[in-house]
Amino acid sequence: MPPSSESDFNLHHPQPLLIVISGPSGVGKDTVMQRMKERGLPFHFVVTATTRPKRANETHGKDYLFVSKEEFARMIDEDELIEHAIVYGDYKGIPKQQVREALSSGMDVVMRIDVQGAETVRKMAREALMIFITTEGEEDLVRRLEARKTETPDALALRIATARKELKRVEAFDYLIVNREFHLDETVDTIRAIIEAEHHRVSPRKVTL
Repeated sequence: MPPSSESDFNLHHPQPLLIVISGPSGVGKDTVMQRMKERGLPFHFVVTATTRPKRANETHGKDYLFVSKEEFARMIDEDELIEHAIVYGDYKGIPKQQVREALSSGMDVVMRIDVQGAETVRKMAREALMIFITTEGEEDLVRRLEARKTETPDALALRIATARKELKRVEAFDYLIVNREFHLDETVDTIRAIIEAEHHRVSPRKVTL
């Protein structure tokens, strides 16, 4: 016997998902996000606000919202952020209104956040879909960080030490994906498959912020 209405199993109008992509520095989170955008996946990609300086290859409003520390402080005071944290000396945060508007439109929302921030989001939105990106091993992660050559030795040592601690936080997440080198599209395909499967749950996630 068919269900009494379409909403019974939410097949035609699935609940939008709040998707958190996280993991230690150096695992390729930004690269994964960029590839998802290049492939035109039908998600709203949250633009994170940060006080760190803009790099040469970055665009304000696309890669990050680059703001002053004074502006960031105002955003905190006026409760405009879902979460915020100090990451390697700079502030990063997720604009609340941006996420709410995207969810209200029915779009799945994808956020790229550090591990500390991801755990804060989980506390606020228990039904968020949490995906942890990692490398094939700790040695691989350290090698990737060293190969970037974008930091002083002291800053690199701090980033490596933090990454090692973050690897131990994987149990706070729903899914684990190994982002192997030269297999970027495979990683994106896996993320897409997880999201698709989540939309077929009998009891869908219902995100509230």
